[in-house]
Amino acid sequence: MTQAVRHEEMRARNLEVVLGAVSRGGPLTRAALAEVTGLTKSTVSKLVGDLVDAGLLAETGPARVGERGRPGVAVVLSGARVASLGLEINVDYLAVRVLDLTGEVRVAARRERDNRGSRPKKVLGELQELALDALAEAHRLGLEAAGAVLAVSGPVGDGVLFSAPNLGWQDVRPADLLRLPVPVELDNEANLAALGELWYGDGERDFLYVSGEIGIGAGLVVQGTLYAGATGLAGELGHVVVAPEGAACRCGGSGCLETYAGQEALLAAGNAPSVPALLAALEDGDETALAACTAAGRALGIALTSAVNLLDLDRIVLGGVFTQLYPWVSGPVSEVLATRLGGLRGTPPVLSASRLGGDAATLGAAGRVIHRVLADPAPFVTRAQEA
Repeated sequence: MTQAVRHEEMRARNLEVVLGAVSRGGPLTRAALAEVTGLTKSTVSKLVGDLVDAGLLAETGPARVGERGRPGVAVVLSGARVASLGLEINVDYLAVRVLDLTGEVRVAARRERDNRGSRPKKVLGELQELALDALAEAHRLGLEAAGAVLAVSGPVGDGVLFSAPNLGWQDVRPADLLRLPVPVELDNEANLAALGELWYGDGERDFLYVSGEIGIGAGLVVQGTLYAGATGLAGELGHVVVAPEGAACRCGGSGCLETYAGQEALLAAGNAPSVPALLAALEDGDETALAACTAAGRALGIALTSAVNLLDLDRIVLGGVFTQLYPWVSGPVSEVLATRLGGLRGTPPVLSASRLGGDAATLGAAGRVIHRVLADPAPFVTRAQEA
Protein backbone atom coordinates (compact mmCIF):
# COMPACT_ATOMS: atom_id res chain seq x y z
CA MET A 1 0.00 0.00 0.00
CA THR A 2 2.78 2.45 0.93
CA GLN A 3 4.61 1.71 -2.30
CA ALA A 4 1.41 2.26 -4.33
CA VAL A 5 0.80 5.59 -2.61
CA ARG A 6 4.35 6.70 -3.32
CA HIS A 7 3.96 5.67 -6.97
CA GLU A 8 0.81 7.77 -7.32
CA GLU A 9 2.47 10.74 -5.64
CA MET A 10 5.46 10.45 -7.95
CA ARG A 11 3.22 10.16 -11.00
CA ALA A 12 1.24 13.23 -9.95
CA ARG A 13 4.45 15.17 -9.45
CA ASN A 14 5.82 14.10 -12.83
CA LEU A 15 2.58 15.08 -14.59
CA GLU A 16 2.88 18.51 -13.00
CA VAL A 17 6.54 18.81 -14.07
CA VAL A 18 5.79 17.92 -17.69
CA LEU A 19 2.69 20.10 -17.98
CA GLY A 20 4.49 22.99 -16.31
CA ALA A 21 7.44 22.71 -18.68
CA VAL A 22 5.14 22.89 -21.70
CA SER A 23 3.20 25.77 -20.16
CA ARG A 24 6.37 27.80 -19.63
CA GLY A 25 8.35 26.84 -22.74
CA GLY A 26 6.13 25.10 -25.28
CA PRO A 27 5.85 23.90 -27.93
CA LEU A 28 8.28 21.12 -26.99
CA THR A 29 8.97 17.67 -28.38
CA ARG A 30 9.05 14.64 -26.11
CA ALA A 31 12.83 14.53 -26.50
CA ALA A 32 13.12 18.18 -25.49
CA LEU A 33 10.83 17.56 -22.51
CA ALA A 34 13.03 14.69 -21.34
CA GLU A 35 16.03 17.00 -21.49
CA VAL A 36 14.29 19.87 -19.73
CA THR A 37 12.69 17.80 -16.97
CA GLY A 38 15.43 15.19 -16.43
CA LEU A 39 12.90 12.38 -16.83
CA THR A 40 13.53 9.39 -19.10
CA LYS A 41 12.18 9.49 -22.65
CA SER A 42 9.88 6.54 -21.98
CA THR A 43 8.47 8.20 -18.86
CA VAL A 44 7.92 11.47 -20.70
CA SER A 45 6.24 9.66 -23.59
CA LYS A 46 3.77 7.96 -21.24
CA LEU A 47 3.04 11.16 -19.32
CA VAL A 48 2.53 13.18 -22.51
CA GLY A 49 0.17 10.51 -23.81
CA ASP A 50 -1.89 10.68 -20.62
CA LEU A 51 -2.00 14.49 -20.74
CA VAL A 52 -3.03 14.45 -24.41
CA ASP A 53 -5.80 11.91 -23.69
CA ALA A 54 -7.02 14.13 -20.81
CA GLY A 55 -7.24 17.12 -23.14
CA LEU A 56 -4.54 19.09 -21.33
CA LEU A 57 -1.94 18.87 -24.11
CA ALA A 58 -2.27 18.72 -27.89
CA GLU A 59 0.13 17.62 -30.60
CA THR A 60 0.98 20.30 -33.16
CA GLY A 61 2.77 18.27 -35.86
CA PRO A 62 6.49 17.96 -36.69
CA ALA A 63 8.69 20.27 -34.67
CA ARG A 64 10.98 21.00 -37.65
CA VAL A 65 9.44 20.39 -41.04
CA GLY A 66 11.91 18.91 -43.52
CA GLU A 67 14.36 17.47 -40.99
CA ARG A 68 15.97 14.09 -41.77
CA GLY A 69 14.69 10.97 -40.13
CA ARG A 70 11.47 10.82 -38.17
CA PRO A 71 10.62 14.37 -37.07
CA GLY A 72 9.73 14.96 -33.44
CA VAL A 73 6.11 15.92 -32.73
CA ALA A 74 5.77 19.00 -30.57
CA VAL A 75 3.11 19.38 -27.87
CA VAL A 76 1.46 22.53 -26.53
CA LEU A 77 -1.19 23.36 -23.97
CA SER A 78 -4.63 22.47 -25.26
CA GLY A 79 -7.50 24.93 -25.08
CA ALA A 80 -10.01 22.36 -26.30
CA ARG A 81 -11.31 20.80 -23.08
CA VAL A 82 -10.50 22.31 -19.66
CA ALA A 83 -11.72 25.79 -18.74
CA SER A 84 -12.38 28.01 -15.74
CA LEU A 85 -15.00 30.55 -14.74
CA GLY A 86 -14.21 34.01 -13.35
CA LEU A 87 -17.05 35.96 -11.70
CA GLU A 88 -17.23 39.50 -10.36
CA ILE A 89 -19.72 41.52 -8.32
CA ASN A 90 -18.84 45.19 -8.41
CA VAL A 91 -20.85 48.14 -7.21
CA ASP A 92 -22.21 49.01 -10.64
CA TYR A 93 -21.89 45.83 -12.71
CA LEU A 94 -21.76 42.03 -12.80
CA ALA A 95 -19.27 40.19 -14.99
CA VAL A 96 -18.37 36.64 -16.02
CA ARG A 97 -15.47 35.28 -18.06
CA VAL A 98 -14.48 31.80 -19.23
CA LEU A 99 -10.83 31.04 -19.95
CA ASP A 100 -9.44 27.90 -21.50
CA LEU A 101 -6.21 26.27 -20.33
CA THR A 102 -4.11 28.45 -22.65
CA GLY A 103 -5.53 31.62 -21.07
CA GLU A 104 -7.67 32.52 -24.07
CA VAL A 105 -11.00 34.18 -23.29
CA ARG A 106 -13.73 31.95 -24.73
CA VAL A 107 -16.85 33.53 -23.21
CA ALA A 108 -17.38 36.95 -21.62
CA ALA A 109 -20.44 38.87 -20.46
CA ARG A 110 -21.09 41.97 -18.41
CA ARG A 111 -24.32 43.43 -17.07
CA GLU A 112 -24.48 47.03 -15.90
CA ARG A 113 -26.38 47.09 -12.63
CA ASP A 114 -26.47 49.36 -9.59
CA ASN A 115 -25.93 46.85 -6.78
CA ARG A 116 -25.94 49.36 -3.92
CA GLY A 117 -28.59 48.48 -1.37
CA SER A 118 -29.72 45.39 -3.29
CA ARG A 119 -30.26 42.18 -1.36
CA PRO A 120 -27.40 39.71 -1.81
CA LYS A 121 -29.82 36.97 -2.91
CA LYS A 122 -31.18 39.11 -5.75
CA VAL A 123 -27.76 40.22 -7.00
CA LEU A 124 -26.36 36.70 -6.82
CA GLY A 125 -29.44 35.37 -8.60
CA GLU A 126 -28.67 37.62 -11.57
CA LEU A 127 -25.00 36.65 -11.46
CA GLN A 128 -26.06 33.00 -11.43
CA GLU A 129 -28.03 33.56 -14.65
CA LEU A 130 -24.98 35.06 -16.34
CA ALA A 131 -22.75 32.27 -15.06
CA LEU A 132 -25.08 29.48 -16.20
CA ASP A 133 -25.36 31.05 -19.65
CA ALA A 134 -21.56 31.27 -19.84
CA LEU A 135 -21.14 27.65 -18.75
CA ALA A 136 -23.72 26.53 -21.32
CA GLU A 137 -21.82 28.33 -24.07
CA ALA A 138 -18.55 26.84 -22.82
CA HIS A 139 -20.10 23.37 -22.93
CA ARG A 140 -21.25 24.01 -26.50
CA LEU A 141 -17.61 24.78 -27.33
CA GLY A 142 -16.55 21.44 -25.85
CA LEU A 143 -15.15 22.94 -22.64
CA GLU A 144 -15.52 21.62 -19.09
CA ALA A 145 -15.14 24.16 -16.28
CA ALA A 146 -12.80 22.98 -13.53
CA GLY A 147 -14.06 25.55 -11.04
CA ALA A 148 -15.01 29.17 -10.45
CA VAL A 149 -13.72 32.08 -8.39
CA LEU A 150 -15.88 35.05 -7.42
CA ALA A 151 -14.34 38.52 -7.02
CA VAL A 152 -16.02 40.90 -4.56
CA SER A 153 -15.20 44.40 -3.37
CA GLY A 154 -14.32 44.05 0.29
CA PRO A 155 -12.28 42.02 2.78
CA VAL A 156 -12.97 38.28 2.72
CA GLY A 157 -11.97 35.19 4.66
CA ASP A 158 -13.19 31.57 4.89
CA GLY A 159 -15.85 32.23 2.25
CA VAL A 160 -17.25 35.28 4.06
CA LEU A 161 -17.45 38.80 2.67
CA PHE A 162 -16.96 40.59 5.96
CA SER A 163 -17.90 44.06 4.86
CA ALA A 164 -18.74 45.82 1.61
CA PRO A 165 -19.82 49.33 2.65
CA ASN A 166 -20.42 50.43 -0.93
CA LEU A 167 -22.87 47.56 -1.41
CA GLY A 168 -24.35 47.75 2.06
CA TRP A 169 -23.44 44.10 2.72
CA GLN A 170 -21.93 42.62 5.85
CA ASP A 171 -21.02 39.04 6.80
CA VAL A 172 -22.38 37.52 3.58
CA ARG A 173 -21.42 34.14 2.10
CA PRO A 174 -21.89 34.87 -1.61
CA ALA A 175 -20.73 31.49 -2.91
CA ASP A 176 -23.37 29.73 -0.81
CA LEU A 177 -26.10 31.63 -2.65
CA LEU A 178 -24.85 30.59 -6.10
CA ARG A 179 -26.26 27.36 -7.50
CA LEU A 180 -23.63 26.36 -10.02
CA PRO A 181 -22.43 22.92 -11.20
CA VAL A 182 -18.83 23.78 -10.26
CA PRO A 183 -17.25 24.69 -6.90
CA VAL A 184 -17.05 28.46 -6.26
CA GLU A 185 -14.36 30.21 -4.21
CA LEU A 186 -14.38 33.79 -2.94
CA ASP A 187 -11.66 36.42 -2.96
CA ASN A 188 -11.12 40.15 -2.93
CA GLU A 189 -11.51 41.95 -6.26
CA ALA A 190 -8.26 43.93 -6.01
CA ASN A 191 -6.24 40.82 -5.14
CA LEU A 192 -7.65 38.94 -8.11
CA ALA A 193 -7.11 41.94 -10.38
CA ALA A 194 -3.46 42.00 -9.29
CA LEU A 195 -3.18 38.32 -10.23
CA GLY A 196 -4.80 39.07 -13.57
CA GLU A 197 -2.17 41.75 -14.16
CA LEU A 198 0.59 39.34 -13.13
CA TRP A 199 -0.54 36.52 -15.43
CA TYR A 200 -2.03 38.38 -18.37
CA GLY A 201 -0.58 41.89 -18.15
CA ASP A 202 2.95 43.16 -18.65
CA GLY A 203 4.66 40.20 -16.99
CA GLU A 204 6.20 42.17 -14.12
CA ARG A 205 6.71 40.14 -10.94
CA ASP A 206 6.87 42.92 -8.32
CA PHE A 207 4.28 45.68 -8.20
CA LEU A 208 1.36 47.25 -6.34
CA TYR A 209 -1.87 47.09 -8.31
CA VAL A 210 -4.38 49.84 -7.51
CA SER A 211 -7.99 49.09 -8.37
CA GLY A 212 -10.02 52.25 -8.86
CA GLU A 213 -13.78 51.68 -8.74
CA ILE A 214 -16.49 53.11 -6.47
CA GLY A 215 -14.08 52.02 -3.77
CA ILE A 216 -10.31 51.75 -4.07
CA GLY A 217 -8.45 48.54 -3.34
CA ALA A 218 -4.92 47.31 -3.90
CA GLY A 219 -3.12 44.03 -4.45
CA LEU A 220 0.58 43.57 -3.71
CA VAL A 221 2.60 41.12 -5.83
CA VAL A 222 6.08 40.19 -4.58
CA GLN A 223 8.34 37.93 -6.67
CA GLY A 224 5.36 36.65 -8.61
CA THR A 225 3.27 35.86 -5.52
CA LEU A 226 0.28 37.74 -4.15
CA TYR A 227 0.82 39.03 -0.61
CA ALA A 228 -2.52 38.89 1.18
CA GLY A 229 -1.38 39.78 4.71
CA ALA A 230 -1.56 37.86 7.98
CA THR A 231 -5.33 37.39 7.80
CA GLY A 232 -5.89 37.96 4.08
CA LEU A 233 -7.08 41.55 4.52
CA ALA A 234 -4.14 43.45 3.05
CA GLY A 235 -4.76 46.06 0.38
CA GLU A 236 -7.57 48.29 1.69
CA LEU A 237 -5.92 51.34 0.15
CA GLY A 238 -9.23 53.19 -0.17
CA HIS A 239 -9.38 53.54 3.61
CA VAL A 240 -5.92 55.00 4.04
CA VAL A 241 -6.49 58.44 5.57
CA VAL A 242 -5.32 61.30 3.34
CA ALA A 243 -7.08 64.13 5.24
CA PRO A 244 -7.65 63.43 8.97
CA GLU A 245 -10.38 66.05 9.27
CA GLY A 246 -11.88 65.21 5.89
CA ALA A 247 -15.22 63.96 4.66
CA ALA A 248 -17.05 61.07 6.31
CA CYS A 249 -16.55 57.68 4.68
CA ARG A 250 -18.98 54.75 4.48
CA CYS A 251 -16.52 52.70 6.55
CA GLY A 252 -17.24 54.94 9.55
CA GLY A 253 -13.97 56.88 9.38
CA SER A 254 -13.23 60.22 7.81
CA GLY A 255 -10.79 61.54 5.24
CA CYS A 256 -10.34 58.14 3.52
CA LEU A 257 -8.79 58.09 0.06
CA GLU A 258 -11.94 56.84 -1.67
CA THR A 259 -13.89 59.90 -0.53
CA TYR A 260 -11.47 61.95 -2.67
CA ALA A 261 -10.43 59.62 -5.49
CA GLY A 262 -13.13 56.94 -5.70
CA GLN A 263 -15.35 56.90 -8.79
CA GLU A 264 -18.31 58.56 -7.07
CA ALA A 265 -16.12 61.31 -5.65
CA LEU A 266 -14.54 61.93 -9.05
CA LEU A 267 -17.89 62.15 -10.83
CA ALA A 268 -19.33 64.48 -8.21
CA ALA A 269 -16.29 66.77 -8.26
CA GLY A 270 -16.19 66.69 -12.07
CA ASN A 271 -19.92 67.43 -12.36
CA ALA A 272 -20.36 64.37 -14.60
CA PRO A 273 -23.15 61.75 -14.47
CA SER A 274 -20.95 58.86 -15.65
CA VAL A 275 -17.38 57.87 -16.44
CA PRO A 276 -17.92 58.23 -20.22
CA ALA A 277 -19.30 61.73 -19.62
CA LEU A 278 -16.30 62.60 -17.46
CA LEU A 279 -13.92 61.31 -20.13
CA ALA A 280 -15.69 63.38 -22.77
CA ALA A 281 -15.42 66.48 -20.58
CA LEU A 282 -11.72 65.84 -19.99
CA GLU A 283 -11.05 65.45 -23.69
CA ASP A 284 -12.84 68.76 -24.27
CA GLY A 285 -10.61 70.43 -21.69
CA ASP A 286 -13.40 71.13 -19.21
CA GLU A 287 -11.82 72.92 -16.24
CA THR A 288 -14.11 71.35 -13.63
CA ALA A 289 -13.34 67.83 -14.85
CA LEU A 290 -9.62 68.56 -15.05
CA ALA A 291 -9.59 69.99 -11.52
CA ALA A 292 -11.42 66.90 -10.22
CA CYS A 293 -8.79 64.56 -11.68
CA THR A 294 -5.96 66.72 -10.40
CA ALA A 295 -7.37 66.66 -6.86
CA ALA A 296 -8.00 62.91 -7.03
CA GLY A 297 -4.50 62.27 -8.36
CA ARG A 298 -2.94 64.27 -5.55
CA ALA A 299 -4.94 62.39 -2.92
CA LEU A 300 -3.94 59.09 -4.53
CA GLY A 301 -0.32 60.24 -4.56
CA ILE A 302 -0.44 60.95 -0.81
CA ALA A 303 -1.82 57.47 -0.06
CA LEU A 304 0.72 55.83 -2.36
CA THR A 305 3.56 57.74 -0.72
CA SER A 306 2.77 55.95 2.53
CA ALA A 307 2.61 52.62 0.72
CA VAL A 308 5.98 53.21 -0.95
CA ASN A 309 7.63 54.27 2.31
CA LEU A 310 6.26 51.20 4.07
CA LEU A 311 6.83 48.59 1.35
CA ASP A 312 9.72 50.01 -0.72
CA LEU A 313 7.78 49.65 -3.96
CA ASP A 314 9.43 50.23 -7.32
CA ARG A 315 6.37 49.79 -9.58
CA ILE A 316 2.72 50.85 -9.27
CA VAL A 317 0.00 49.85 -11.75
CA LEU A 318 -3.21 51.89 -11.90
CA GLY A 319 -6.24 49.79 -12.83
CA GLY A 320 -10.02 50.00 -12.98
CA VAL A 321 -11.32 53.48 -13.76
CA PHE A 322 -7.81 54.87 -13.24
CA THR A 323 -6.78 53.10 -16.45
CA GLN A 324 -9.18 55.25 -18.47
CA LEU A 325 -8.32 58.37 -16.48
CA TYR A 326 -4.57 57.71 -16.53
CA PRO A 327 -3.69 60.64 -18.86
CA TRP A 328 -5.23 63.07 -16.36
CA VAL A 329 -4.49 61.51 -12.93
CA SER A 330 -0.99 60.13 -13.51
CA GLY A 331 0.68 63.54 -13.65
CA PRO A 332 -0.59 64.69 -10.22
CA VAL A 333 0.17 61.26 -8.73
CA SER A 334 3.73 61.35 -10.07
CA GLU A 335 4.29 64.93 -8.87
CA VAL A 336 3.24 64.08 -5.31
CA LEU A 337 5.36 60.92 -5.27
CA ALA A 338 8.40 62.79 -6.59
CA THR A 339 8.00 65.63 -4.09
CA ARG A 340 7.35 63.48 -1.03
CA LEU A 341 9.80 60.69 -1.80
CA GLY A 342 12.66 62.65 -3.29
CA GLY A 343 14.51 63.10 -0.02
CA LEU A 344 14.49 59.39 0.81
CA ARG A 345 14.57 57.52 -2.49
CA GLY A 346 15.67 59.98 -5.10
CA THR A 347 13.74 58.16 -7.83
CA PRO A 348 10.00 57.52 -7.39
CA PRO A 349 8.51 54.15 -8.42
CA VAL A 350 7.53 53.51 -12.03
CA LEU A 351 3.87 54.37 -12.60
CA SER A 352 1.87 52.71 -15.40
CA ALA A 353 -1.68 52.03 -16.53
CA SER A 354 -3.04 48.50 -16.49
CA ARG A 355 -3.35 46.85 -19.90
CA LEU A 356 -6.40 44.94 -18.66
CA GLY A 357 -8.61 47.77 -17.41
CA GLY A 358 -11.91 46.54 -16.00
CA ASP A 359 -11.27 42.94 -17.09
CA ALA A 360 -8.44 42.35 -14.61
CA ALA A 361 -10.51 40.86 -11.76
CA THR A 362 -12.39 38.28 -13.83
CA LEU A 363 -9.17 37.34 -15.62
CA GLY A 364 -7.42 36.86 -12.29
CA ALA A 365 -10.38 34.90 -10.91
CA ALA A 366 -10.50 32.52 -13.85
CA GLY A 367 -6.71 32.40 -14.01
CA ARG A 368 -6.49 31.14 -10.46
CA VAL A 369 -8.39 27.99 -11.44
CA ILE A 370 -6.24 27.56 -14.57
CA HIS A 371 -3.04 27.80 -12.55
CA ARG A 372 -4.39 25.28 -10.07
CA VAL A 373 -5.02 22.81 -12.90
CA LEU A 374 -1.49 23.38 -14.23
CA ALA A 375 -0.09 22.77 -10.73
CA ASP A 376 -2.03 19.53 -10.21
CA PRO A 377 -3.21 17.88 -13.44
CA ALA A 378 -3.37 14.35 -11.99
CA PRO A 379 -7.11 14.45 -11.05
CA PHE A 380 -8.03 15.40 -14.62
CA VAL A 381 -5.85 12.64 -16.06
CA THR A 382 -7.38 10.09 -13.69
CA ARG A 383 -10.91 11.26 -14.51
CA ALA A 384 -10.24 10.92 -18.24
CA GLN A 385 -8.89 7.40 -17.77
CA GLU A 386 -11.92 6.34 -15.72
CA ALA A 387 -14.46 7.80 -18.15
